[in-house]
This record gives sequence, C-alpha cells and structure tokens, in this order.
Amino acid sequence: MENVMILNASPRAPKSNSRQYAQLFSRACPVETEYFQITKTNHRDLCRVMNSFSDVLLVFPLYADGIPVTLLNFLKTMEEYPPQRKPVVSVLINCGFIEPEQNDVAVAMVRLFCHEQGYPFGSVLKIGSGEAILSTPFRGLVQRKIRKLASAMAGGSNETLKVTMPLPKRMFLRASTSYWTNYGKRNGVTKEQMATMHIEDS
Repeated sequence: MENVMILNASPRAPKSNSRQYAQLFSRACPVETEYFQITKTNHRDLCRVMNSFSDVLLVFPLYADGIPVTLLNFLKTMEEYPPQRKPVVSVLINCGFIEPEQNDVAVAMVRLFCHEQGYPFGSVLKIGSGEAILSTPFRGLVQRKIRKLASAMAGGSNETLKVTMPLPKRMFLRASTSYWTNYGKRNGVTKEQMATMHIEDS
C-alpha cells in the first residue's frame, strides 16, 4: 500500500463520530493518509483525486440497516466516473446498536458494489455502540482495533474486525435510553416526540 484516501460518508460529516474515527485511523496508519468528506457537489472531484491513492477507506455510520444516502450517491458516481487505477476499498462502519453484526448488511452492500464494479475489496472494522463508545473508558478498545485495521491495510491483508462495549445488552439499553432521553430534554424534545416518525421535522 502506498497511501490512503479517507472518505467520510456521514450525512453530518463535520460533526460526526465518523470524523473522530477517521482522525484516529489517520494517526494510527503507518503510511500517508489524506482526509476528505463527501458532499453533494464534490463527487466527480473526489473520483479524480482517487487516481492518486492506492487505497480508499470509507468511514460512515449505519443508516436504517444499510449505507447512508450520502455514500449511496457517491458510489453511483464511482460507477459512472471510475478512476483509471481502481484503489482497494476498505470500510470502517459504526452503529448505535451494541452488536457490531448489525453492520453486516451495509458492509455486504459495499462489498457487492466493489465486486460488480471491479474495485478490490480490502479490510473491515465494524463498531457497535458507536454513538457512545468514544466517550467511555472503552475508547481504548476502539483505538486498538483501528490500529489493527491500519496495520492490515498497510500490509495488504484483508481482515474483518469488530469491537463494541463489553456490557450486558440490558445494561446498554438502559444507559442508551437514559442518554437519548436527557439529550432530547436538553434540546426541548420529549421522549414521546422522539418515538414518532416526525422527529426529523422538529
């Protein structure tokens, strides 16, 4: 591997957990990295820049059991305007569920895209409890796995890694419910409002 293009595909990239994960990866990676965030208007520019990289790391959150529309639209551009030299594509994905396996479908979507479009598929890191783990004493677990991901990519090996908070599911659910209830209260949103389909309109 020569260098890594880190692509933040979170819909709220500037303030996202994905940005923090990208920064941790950049610090851990033994080869040159460069960070970009996907916007609505820079798809073709990113595909042109991609020609200068041997590897691409897609960093994004799980959305409705799949990839976010930010990434979906970018993959369409990668299909239509592929770089002359297709890089190895790896994935760093996080979800709010405690089980990292909840990310499997989204990873399979990227893997299928790569298979159909001729992009080599590399390594994967699936993170559970992604909304919370960076602000807990378990942050070190994530950092160790990110270092393993960086090492695997640098060595050209294909690894599938996962990490989550080592908590009983019931305890995690209580803690996460309390977190989001208090978060909503600080922003003037009730627990009942958060349970509706119209929460995004608030």
